Formats: sequence, structure tokens, C-alpha cells
Amino acid sequence: MKKITKTFWLGLILTIGLFGAACPQRVRIADIEANPSKYFNKEVAVAGTVTDSYGVNVPFTQIRGGVYKIDDGTGSMWIATQNAVPTKGVQIGVKGRIQSGLNYHGKNYGLGMQEQDRRFNGR
Repeated sequence: MKKITKTFWLGLILTIGLFGAACPQRVRIADIEANPSKYFNKEVAVAGTVTDSYGVNVPFTQIRGGVYKIDDGTGSMWIATQNAVPTKGVQIGVKGRIQSGLNYHGKNYGLGMQEQDRRFNGR
């Protein structure tokens, strides 16, 4: 009986560890803006409110996508997506890779994220 219990607990701990390692690091947008090279091309998660969105969705085709801006209270960032864009005012969590547009004299213009997954705040 003890061997079965030990095996169960060991399996549970390993499973939790694997799921924990697979989750992206949640960061504040201000941290990303302050040190973009630390997060460049790394998978991170941010959460906030959609403040602006622009998208294209052609019915009966696979043509869709766009960009939307998310604000977490510390800053805002543009998110590019290949799915339909969320509407303004929605609480959302986004997982993706940080990308950079243009660097000029040490200032980063066009810092954003390529969306891989998103979750809406259920109310």
C-alpha cells in the first residue's frame, strides 16, 4: 500500500511540475517596455483591457486577422492576431511572442506581440 501511495504522490508532483514549466511567464507591459531585449522572441503572457482594435474578417473565407491594443494599467501594447479581433472594453489575457518593429537611437518603436492564444475574463 505504501508503494502505491508514494507512486501516486510522485506522479502528481511531476505532473504539476510539467504543467508549471509549460506556462508562459506573466509580465507587466511596463516591464516589457523597460527592457524589450529581455523578452524579445520569448513567450510571455499579459492581461488587461482592449482599448483599440482593427481587423478584417471576410465571411465564408479564411481571411481574417488584425491588431488590437491592450492596456494593463502600467502601459499598453499592440497585439497582432490571425484570428478575429476582440471588441473594445473586453478584459483579456494574451499569450504570445514579443516582437520589435523599429529601433532608432536606442528607442524602440513598434514593440508588440504576436498572439498565440487568448483567454477572455469570464463574468
